[in-house]
Amino acid sequence: MNKTLCFGELLLRLSPSAGDEWLRQHALPAFVGGAEANVATALAKWEQPVGYCTALPDNYLSKQLATYLRAKNIETTAIHYSGKRVGLYYLQQGTDVKNAAVVYDRAGSSFAELQPGMINWEKVLEGISWFHFSAIAASLTASAAAVCEEALQAASQKGITISLDLNYRNKLWQYGKRPNEIMPGLAKYCDVIMGNIWSANVMLGIPIDDALVQQDTKQAYLQQATDTSQAIQQCFPKVKTIANTFRFDRGEGIQYYTSLYTDQLFVSAEYGSDKVLDKVGSGDCFMAGLIYGLSNGHSPQQTLGFATAAAFNKLFIPGDTTDQTVAQVNATIKEYAG
Repeated sequence: MNKTLCFGELLLRLSPSAGDEWLRQHALPAFVGGAEANVATALAKWEQPVGYCTALPDNYLSKQLATYLRAKNIETTAIHYSGKRVGLYYLQQGTDVKNAAVVYDRAGSSFAELQPGMINWEKVLEGISWFHFSAIAASLTASAAAVCEEALQAASQKGITISLDLNYRNKLWQYGKRPNEIMPGLAKYCDVIMGNIWSANVMLGIPIDDALVQQDTKQAYLQQATDTSQAIQQCFPKVKTIANTFRFDRGEGIQYYTSLYTDQLFVSAEYGSDKVLDKVGSGDCFMAGLIYGLSNGHSPQQTLGFATAAAFNKLFIPGDTTDQTVAQVNATIKEYAG
C-alpha cells in the first residue's frame, strides 16, 4: 500500500475562551496540531500508512507528543530531535487561524532552527510514495525553507509524488522574504497543489481578476479557478493537479465548495451551515482527502467529493484534527450530493 510522509512543524494550540473563564477556572484547552500533522492524523484515521517528520526538542514533552501521534497510528521514526522548544499558538475558541487575533509563539522553535544537512532524507524517504508539506513550513525561517527544498530535491530524485498546500499566514513571513520569492522555487517540484485563488496570487504570482470580488458569483470564482489552475500548470509543468477551496463566512455560518483541475475543471457539491464549531484544520482535512483519493486511484470527481465532505465535517469537530471515519465522510457525501 502507498505510504505518505508529512513534513512540517508540530504545534500546540492553546485556546482561551472568549471571556476570562479560562483564567478563573485555571483551564486552558490544548490541542496538538500543525498543518501537516493534521493531514497525517486524517490519513491515519482513514487507515492509510503515514509517517510524520518534524523537529522537536529532546525532552519529556516531546516524548509525550510522539506517543500521542503513535497512538493515532502515525509513524514517528522520522522525527528529528534537536533544538530547545515546541512551537505554540494561541487562538480564541471558535475563531480561525486567519483571524487577526491569532498569536504565534514559534520563534526559535526546534523546527524553525532546522538547517540543511540535519535530516537524512535518504533514510527518511525510504519506502515513501507520497511526500506532503505546506507553505507554512517554508514561512518560518530562511533555513526552514532551505530544508524544504532539500527534502523536495531528494523526493524528486526518488520519483515520489509531492503535494503542496499553499497555506498563507501573513504573520509568519518575517525573515525578509516575500512568499512569492520563496514558493515558486518549491512549487516547481510538486505534482499536486492545493490552496485557493488568492493564495496562488500572493505566493506564486498567479494573476487574479481585479473585478472578481465585485462580481462575487460562483460562476466567476470557478472561472478564476480554471484560469489560475491553467496558469499554474504553465508556470510549473510538473504540476498535474490543482485544487481550490471556496469558503465564505455568512454571519455565523458558512458557504463552502471546491474545485479540482487536471485537464478540465471538476466542481464539488455545495455545502452550507448556519453555525460552525471549529474552523481550524478544515483545509488540512481537505488536503488529506485529496491524498487519500489520488493515491488510491479514485477518479478526480470522487476524490474531490470525498475531500470536500471531509473538510466540511471538520468544521463541527473541536480541535485541530479530525476524528471522522471514511464511512462518516461517505454518509455526508450521500446527504449533500445524493
